[in-house]
Amino acid sequence: MRQATFAALVVALSLALAKAVAWWLSGSVSLLAGLTDSLLDGAASLLNLLAVHYALRPADDDHRYGHGKAEALAGLGQALFIGASAVLVGSHGVERLLNPQPIGAPALGIAVMLLSLALTVALLLFQRHVVRLTGSTAIRADSLHYRSDLLLNTSILVAIGLASYGWERLDAVFGIGIAFYILWSAIRIAREAAAVLMDQELEPAISAQMHDLACGVPGVLGAHDLRTRISGTQWFVQLHIELPSDMRLTQAHRLCDQVEAAIRAEFPRAQVLVHADPADVVKRNDPQPQA
Repeated sequence: MRQATFAALVVALSLALAKAVAWWLSGSVSLLAGLTDSLLDGAASLLNLLAVHYALRPADDDHRYGHGKAEALAGLGQALFIGASAVLVGSHGVERLLNPQPIGAPALGIAVMLLSLALTVALLLFQRHVVRLTGSTAIRADSLHYRSDLLLNTSILVAIGLASYGWERLDAVFGIGIAFYILWSAIRIAREAAAVLMDQELEPAISAQMHDLACGVPGVLGAHDLRTRISGTQWFVQLHIELPSDMRLTQAHRLCDQVEAAIRAEFPRAQVLVHADPADVVKRNDPQPQA
């Protein structure tokens, strides 16, 4: 995860430098959109790097569940950065649409965008690998806006090509369209981060599978009150299992351990807390159906 955040920071700053030179020589609104996005990508990636470093700290006396939610906070910060870039690019695009200007040095702009596409694809492949291994919220958010960069850089490439043939207004149109796409990406990142901070449950299919795994342990009569949430790379799961009322405590404890092991074998990132209930007490406390 640390390597992924460092790689994202290096790519963002390298592309920002290249796009700054190309924009200075060309005056392209689309390139300005790309430059602004890369600068904010760099700021967001730096924030991500710091957040991941903090999130990976082990649990301590003040944070018994770890520091994983720092990733979601970083995601909200990224959304803020990206949303601000969308407003800046969109306003500049409207101004250039009303006052079109010719594009200079189109060959340099095209070369820079091809470099941007190559580096972005390489970074996305690495981030996909890291997300598959860790499930990191921060890396997933970073990957989401770099995927939008892939579309952004392709659009800039097309815009520069068309503008070099005399279609100057299309450069501004593409810039405005990119601004709206960046804004939508910011909203998606913010929603995902907010879901983690608000302790949203895992997908129903995953919870149902965990319930089936618990009930599948020999000796377990049923399960209820299964609750889940995400914090960083960890899933926190708690549930009640129903056991025979005359079962010895040591045997009940052993079945709780087996339920935990069954769920962790299928979902290694899950931290599982199991509570044992006597089955007859659960049945007695269930509401009776109305006649």
